[in-house]
Amino acid sequence: MNDQRDSSTAHHLPKTIVLVGLMGAGKSCIGRRLASRLEVPFVDADAEIEKAAGLTIAEIFEKYGEPYFRDGERRVMTRLLQGEPCILAAGGGAFMDEETRTLIKERATSLWLRAELDTLVARTKGRSHRPLLNNGDARTTLQQLIDTRYPIYSEADVAIDTGMDNPNITAARALDALEKHMGTTLATVP
Repeated sequence: MNDQRDSSTAHHLPKTIVLVGLMGAGKSCIGRRLASRLEVPFVDADAEIEKAAGLTIAEIFEKYGEPYFRDGERRVMTRLLQGEPCILAAGGGAFMDEETRTLIKERATSLWLRAELDTLVARTKGRSHRPLLNNGDARTTLQQLIDTRYPIYSEADVAIDTGMDNPNITAARALDALEKHMGTTLATVP
């Protein structure tokens, strides 16, 4: 089967799809698969922040603190949401910022990748590039983040549960949920 689509069968993504969720929920992994299926760019907001700052996120947190990072994150998200439609993986805290959340609601469709604590712990174990998990017990920190952030993440336009399923299965479920929400077919590539 040919995975290439000609322009007569390609579907236009009406607006950016912003993936929200905690670290380890699968925003980058699922986002890349969605972008491939929809034949649109995948953008990782954290990578864009690092490029703009010339520092890693861990270095930004260490040198300047979280409030400084969140200001930069807000500016980068604003810039990215003004661009062409894409699949945009937001940092775990981006949707928590009211100004950024409002901008996402105005300019994009938000998709919450909801994961259980055990899944998040398994996926983030041994990764030192996550500043919020570098101090103290990761499980405790992740539970606190779930308690704080899930009520806000629930404001997303669409939510799907992610677990230890094959990422292609999760991406297919995400695409199905997005198409139902938007009332249109977004992809013809399986």
